[in-house]
Amino acid sequence: MPNDEIRKRIENLEDSSLSENARRSKETKGREIFEPLSFMRTEYMRDRDRVVHSKAFRRLKHKTQVFISPIGDHFVTRLTHTIEVSQIARSISRALALNEDLTEAISLAHDLGHTPFGHLGEEFLDQKLEEGYTHAEQSLRVVDKLEKDGAGLNLTWEVRQGILHHSKGRGSLAPIKDSDIPLSLEGQVCRLSDAIAYVNHDLMDAIRAGVISESDIPTSVTRLIGERHSERINVIIQDVIENSKITGLDEHNKPGVIQMSKAINDAVVELREYLFENVYLEAGRGKAGLIAWEALEFLWDKFNSAPKLIPSGYADKNDPIERRAADYLSGMTDHYAFSMAENISPSDLRLVREV
Repeated sequence: MPNDEIRKRIENLEDSSLSENARRSKETKGREIFEPLSFMRTEYMRDRDRVVHSKAFRRLKHKTQVFISPIGDHFVTRLTHTIEVSQIARSISRALALNEDLTEAISLAHDLGHTPFGHLGEEFLDQKLEEGYTHAEQSLRVVDKLEKDGAGLNLTWEVRQGILHHSKGRGSLAPIKDSDIPLSLEGQVCRLSDAIAYVNHDLMDAIRAGVISESDIPTSVTRLIGERHSERINVIIQDVIENSKITGLDEHNKPGVIQMSKAINDAVVELREYLFENVYLEAGRGKAGLIAWEALEFLWDKFNSAPKLIPSGYADKNDPIERRAADYLSGMTDHYAFSMAENISPSDLRLVREV
């Protein structure tokens, strides 16, 4: 068997089975550093595997999604969120005949730049860095510059573009950060799948934690997308599949668009806003949030006053001290951040188990 026959067979399957505007692996814009092709994996398959085997991916299992140090094993972590996003994105991509491997690679990498302590950690670093901080930009920084002791993962252009543009902020789900090249359909799938996953599992976690009750969910939302977790996810995914345009050009002369109907989009946005006001902003205000902020403040001051505390391989020694401190701090898990603060100066920080 020729060395590259397996990969070529998969690439031929993509040609024959994928939709008009789906991204073909063999048409990738490539990697920043040239590498010979694999004999058995397409370029997007290789990217997915690199992400799964990265240290940053493993650390997601101990990073907060919403609730800091929750009591109970069934709360969502950043890793389980990532797996749910990947599952939803692959389902949509398969239904629309898009490139599942590209979709999966973006989905698995999209949150690698998330901080410990969820939204609170991102807010902290955004205040500390003059240029601000977003987890999407940090996720790209992780795969480009920080993984593999500074060598990076050397991912393809399409995966890197999807990582950078996955974040939505508050408000409409539609706006996408300006780019010279339109975001791939697979990248658009990941953007919406991220929102579909977190509005549903964060809602369930908030109910599980007793922050809200099922009766608190706006009736305008449940009327359109359902009262049960599985029903809501199914309704939204079906709506995306039925309303996306994957052939030809959209109204902006771009090749296709992944979207919800206006009614379902409005319901999802309303649910997101409800969660921001009643869950996300509240999650960091209790005792756990105060102690987490105290730990971040303590470590930030220590790293900036004593950069030698930042080990090699977690930041670029040529970067300014604040940038190095942010890179090291953002990569920590919740437990490691608490433990390191306690180990540096036990008397200056209360133990996390007091929460």
